[in-house]
Amino acid sequence: MFCKNSIDFEANEIPKTVNAKIAVLTPSEDKDFIVRKVSLENGGSMPNHINEIQHQQYVLKGEAKVIIGTEVYHAKEGDFLYIPAGVSHMYEACYNSEYEFLCMITTKDDEIKLVTE
Repeated sequence: MFCKNSIDFEANEIPKTVNAKIAVLTPSEDKDFIVRKVSLENGGSMPNHINEIQHQQYVLKGEAKVIIGTEVYHAKEGDFLYIPAGVSHMYEACYNSEYEFLCMITTKDDEIKLVTE
């Protein structure tokens, strides 16, 4: 059994981002999936990148511009985003608020590739 408030987890800076942190919420013994809480401060961003695994995300608070493939979204609290494996995506907290979301992924091996244009 496991019940712990997400604010009690250590949040770490995410490399190659601006003012973004991540906390892994799933117990380490779980072998099926991982839930992470990602936070971007107002003005924070994550560069355009591609993962080999799919992502499912639920926005907890705030607003951000999220680009998935060629689609641009104004994501906000309560929104659900699906990012298929191999599709580029990026985030920018550009609406005068921080942006926080849960990101659910499988435990399959993943490789992140930055997209340079």
